[in-house]
Amino acid sequence: SRKCVSRKHKQPTVETRAALFPLQYGLGAVLSATKASAGLPQAGDEYDFYRSFPGFQEFCESQGDGLLHCMSQIMQHHGCRSHVRDQNKLTGLEERFDLVVDSNDVILERAGILLDEADGVNRNQQPVMPAGFQPPKIVVSSWNRKSQFWTFRLLHAKNVTRPQLKFKERIDNSNTPFIPKIFIKPNARKPLPACKTSRERPEDLDVPAALADLIHQQRTQEHVDDMFAHPYQYELDHLSTQEKLLSKPEPQMYKPMAETKFSFIDSLEDLVALNEKLCKLSEFAVDLEHHSYRSFLGLTCLMQISTREEDFIIDTLELRSEMYILNEAFTDPSIVKVFHGADSDIEWLQRDFGLYVVNLFDTHQASRALNLARHSLDHLLKHFCSVDSDKRYQLADWRIRPLPDEMVQYARTDTHYLLYIYDCVKVQLLDFNHSQPGLLQSVWNKSKDISLKKYVKPIYTEESYLELQRKQKKSLNTQQLTAFRLLFAWRDKLARQEDESTGFVLPTHMMNKISEELPKEPQGIIACCNPVPPLVRQQVNELHLLVQQAREMPLLKVRKHEVMLFGPHDTSRVSESDLLHLSPELCFILKEVETKDAQKSLSVAQMKARQITESFQNPFRMYLPSKDVHVNKNAKFDPSSKIFEISKRWKLQSIEQQQKEMEAKKKAKEEAKEQARKATGNGESAKSGGKKRERVDGEVGELTPKPSKKLMKSAEKPQKTEATPQESFKPFDYSQSDLKVFAGTKSKDSTQFDPNRQDEGFKKKVFACLISGNRSMSFLAGKSDRGFRHNWPKR
Repeated sequence: SRKCVSRKHKQPTVETRAALFPLQYGLGAVLSATKASAGLPQAGDEYDFYRSFPGFQEFCESQGDGLLHCMSQIMQHHGCRSHVRDQNKLTGLEERFDLVVDSNDVILERAGILLDEADGVNRNQQPVMPAGFQPPKIVVSSWNRKSQFWTFRLLHAKNVTRPQLKFKERIDNSNTPFIPKIFIKPNARKPLPACKTSRERPEDLDVPAALADLIHQQRTQEHVDDMFAHPYQYELDHLSTQEKLLSKPEPQMYKPMAETKFSFIDSLEDLVALNEKLCKLSEFAVDLEHHSYRSFLGLTCLMQISTREEDFIIDTLELRSEMYILNEAFTDPSIVKVFHGADSDIEWLQRDFGLYVVNLFDTHQASRALNLARHSLDHLLKHFCSVDSDKRYQLADWRIRPLPDEMVQYARTDTHYLLYIYDCVKVQLLDFNHSQPGLLQSVWNKSKDISLKKYVKPIYTEESYLELQRKQKKSLNTQQLTAFRLLFAWRDKLARQEDESTGFVLPTHMMNKISEELPKEPQGIIACCNPVPPLVRQQVNELHLLVQQAREMPLLKVRKHEVMLFGPHDTSRVSESDLLHLSPELCFILKEVETKDAQKSLSVAQMKARQITESFQNPFRMYLPSKDVHVNKNAKFDPSSKIFEISKRWKLQSIEQQQKEMEAKKKAKEEAKEQARKATGNGESAKSGGKKRERVDGEVGELTPKPSKKLMKSAEKPQKTEATPQESFKPFDYSQSDLKVFAGTKSKDSTQFDPNRQDEGFKKKVFACLISGNRSMSFLAGKSDRGFRHNWPKR
């Protein structure tokens, strides 16, 4: 790097930056190489086709030799064996691969040593002192004009004392819903429920406060609904926007940051004084800095508050249990609280401090209403204030104490200009809507909806792992899915106990690799993790037992998108004795599948509510096997599986049931036919006897025609009454029958139109005229238009 620096240049050259920032330029080189390799023919038919051309074959050989030469030089530079190109000494491809792996291990080990030295850790000299004995080393990158080099300083700090150890109240990581921490309600229009006004604890003193309150309320069955409700729900629902807030303001220019008074608040007296100042204002800006890597629920580390005249930074780690004092100013409806992207801030304030916000204005919602190019605070600072914010500290470790000056300046920037941006966006919202307050009112309404948000604590259920598993978009068998479920439960349980994030305990990509590989030994679990998390190294034996438990599951492929089991896996046809032969995992699967249809009709909120209530009923439910493991249909064709045997039994049972049903149907049909025959035989004999008696009693010389079968059917209609033997003989009236043969002779057609005697063709023509809307009907052949109009309805 010294050779690349020129004395004439005050800034480093490209070569110098490449030498000083190897990661930045190395990553670009790796990405370009990866993209180029993706364009090469893939192994298989395509590669074999291109390989048939001599030019392609020569090109591949030359490039391969060049790559092997570069690799051998790198290995030689690091003192490794570099006989990759020697065909005599290394004849096999596997030996070459092993040589490359060994060289990578040596290089990565040296890189780790150098990184530890950059962090201030020297393995060869004194060991690292325990947490709390060494001040953290925090430095940020900056340009040194004198030496014309970049100095590197790290944003994270090792050996930082965990702030959770100093908290007066223990953090509640229990698997229970979140209960609001508020016990005093300033600016209340509706008083706080009685269950929240007192801080009396039940007799369960060895459990977290929220869990103890929940147990107490469940025992007494009092105020259960009020316990989880938003404390300021009534005030926010009845909050009306003042007219002055809907009028066009005059933007008040901000002061330069160097001329603005700054105060760092870390004592109770200063916090009380700040609250008195805020209560006298009409608006102030608020922002938070959060840390989530070394805590299960997360920690709010800083609160920035800016007025028109001053900037404040509150050490919320030091004043965590006293922050509720600010509720007097935060819930005052006459004071506007300006946030940017307050969705997470509102939840963090409730979770850590019991703070609630009334009369909120979110500049992020205003930016969306104005359809700006971007909606981040960085863009608003550039757009309205021409200020470039340094986002290098956005993911910094805000637990560091004392804070470096660079991080203090970044924290002040988030709120120092926010009140001026608030004025500017209000003006643009009114101008955008032609001075009408409708658009501005919609921003106020959306901001109020954000204030109504409630913090929801992550609740573990037996199906929690499925949401994460679906995101991986990988097909797993029963063993792999069981390992994933067990590792997920172990990670969640340990993270709650140690108050660490799940990413710190076991990152998701490492959990996926362990689930897919299913190592047979503890060393295999360590090999799947790079770098190895500390808690994984401590409890590797427990993880090994979980993996062994998953390997004992029957190896069946799990279908990705199926929910129900069909065919022989229908549990309605299997007995409990057959289920006893299966493993507990498959028994649970088959029994729980029947409830899927009922669950489909429920919404997502109802499903989550049901899972939470079930977790209350059985606290050990999180260790039960899952519901959504599905058995492959192809398992019934595997003679070595129990599913194959049970499927045969189900088939035989289904065939026997079908045969029995067919026989029952045949018997029922035969009985019905016999009953019908008996009924018809009795009816015909009665009819024939009556008719014979009628002929005897009638006149001798009068003859009647023999009725046909159709006449017999028409005579059997219910409206026709049969003649009794005592009645006198009456001839059959054929004019009432349905047969046209006995309709009699037709009279001649008259010239007058008769609608009762129109033929079928004429009816079709009339219907077509009705559809087309033609009422004249004069085009009908052989029909009188005059007669038709006379008889046609007026409508």
